[in-house]
Amino acid sequence: MKILITNIKELIGVDDKARLLVKGADMANLNTIKNAYLLINGELIEDYGKMEDFSESKLGDVDAIQEIDASGRMVFPSFCDSHTHIVYAGSREIEYSDKIRGLSYEEIAKRGGGILNSAKLLHETSEAELYEQAMQRVHEIISQGTGAVEIKSGYGLNTEDELKMLRVIKKIKETSPLIVKSTFLGAHAFPAEYKEKPDEYVDLIINEMIPQVAAEELADFIDVFCDKGFFTVEQTDRILIAGIKYGMRPKIHANELAKSGGIQVGVKYDALSVDHIEYTEEEEIKALLNSETMPTILPGAAFFLNMPYSPAREMMKAGLPVAIASDYNPGSSPSGNMKLMMSFACVNYKMLPEEAIYASTINTAYAMGISDKVGSISKGKIANVFITSEIPTYQFFPYAYGSDLIDTVILRGIIL
Repeated sequence: MKILITNIKELIGVDDKARLLVKGADMANLNTIKNAYLLINGELIEDYGKMEDFSESKLGDVDAIQEIDASGRMVFPSFCDSHTHIVYAGSREIEYSDKIRGLSYEEIAKRGGGILNSAKLLHETSEAELYEQAMQRVHEIISQGTGAVEIKSGYGLNTEDELKMLRVIKKIKETSPLIVKSTFLGAHAFPAEYKEKPDEYVDLIINEMIPQVAAEELADFIDVFCDKGFFTVEQTDRILIAGIKYGMRPKIHANELAKSGGIQVGVKYDALSVDHIEYTEEEEIKALLNSETMPTILPGAAFFLNMPYSPAREMMKAGLPVAIASDYNPGSSPSGNMKLMMSFACVNYKMLPEEAIYASTINTAYAMGISDKVGSISKGKIANVFITSEIPTYQFFPYAYGSDLIDTVILRGIIL
């Protein structure tokens, strides 16, 4: 089965070189084709180009073909969302009110709220119910243009519940059209019973959780919340070494609350990405420049928590790439709408629409280790794309931040 999309007003994110990432000044130069076609064969992109160059001979010998006339509409590569926590139980809108009253993220956590509140709810929820709740969020983000997602554990905080979360993620991977990557984040917070003996919890992660996660092959990556009031650089160091031994590449929650050293420890262990990074200065930028680690901003969390914004402009000016992810979670970013994250990035981080498009597609695919498969319109890549409604320019897409502008979603070459 082939799908032929014709008369595309503009085909966005075209990359004949199939780059793995885009960085620095190149992020402002978006490759597009106006009045284009896109040919999908099975689950892969087979061909694309200008309509004036299209001929029936390009279809080859095929039994069935479905044609979509995209006149007036645009085609984008699907979003990749490299940082989410969408497997969780219930919601935390009461803490939303606490934030409005002026309580900080750290103050809420000290009162047993935040991550510990989610851990309590998750413990009381069955694996089947967790899966059903998570799949509602999966369907939501698919409809909003996401085609690949990384999902973290971290609301278990004990071996049994962390494994429960990771098994739910595995089931989502097996039953959803999304490309799914899983991350073990047992080091998300310290359980209340370990508050006075944090190193004993680190020992539990290293000696019990990581081996069992690895034995069931439940995680692609390992993550640590390396920040003020959470895990120290030394504790992070120990956990990452243990995870690497079991084949899990690091990803780091870093510098959200302070200059924690999280970026540097991430670079030290070749982390695929360092995420949040609100507190990033010249020293951190210099460390990232000599690495293959993707700096990833989470605009939804900074917006929702009213936090400082990561210096995206300074990072790109220095020659770094930047990725955008949603941080979809119940406490600090209850939205997985990547189009909205693009808008936040443009308004609050002063990113150009072109930069935001690269940051939410190819660069965040890199932050999941899948930019060789998705993230751009390139021959041989998986056909994860969406067709917009009629819009005047691609800049209009993040500009109209409250509008639903996605008309058709195609994942793995299947129209959903």
